[in-house]
Amino acid sequence: MKTILKSLLFSLSLGVFTSMVSFAEAKPVGRPANVAAYKAGVYTTVSGQLSIALNKEIGGAVDIRLKNAGGTVLYSQHLGKNESQYRTRLNMNELPDGTYQVEISNGVETTTHTITIATQQPSTPSRVIALN
Repeated sequence: MKTILKSLLFSLSLGVFTSMVSFAEAKPVGRPANVAAYKAGVYTTVSGQLSIALNKEIGGAVDIRLKNAGGTVLYSQHLGKNESQYRTRLNMNELPDGTYQVEISNGVETTTHTITIATQQPSTPSRVIALN
């Protein structure tokens, strides 16, 4: 009886230990081991600059690209697997009016931000007041 009880306890403890080890080595579902999760913020400043702030996990690379409507890459930055954050400001004042896209990709997931540049035309007053 003691032998059966000891064997049963040993089997249960071995099963618990094995499940703990396999849980510790488990990978996130749906994401390969060399792909970094990231969080990004893209916003404009009053002075006409585009700010990009990115935080990412170490272990995977992330690419940032600014493209025009034709798909031409105007700006590109590659963050290596050992980098964890990136901050920049791009001067958009020199670019012509149009639609642009900021693409941020880790190779599996891609985030796209659309930017529209439009110059407001000065408006003429609807009536004129003259003094004689």
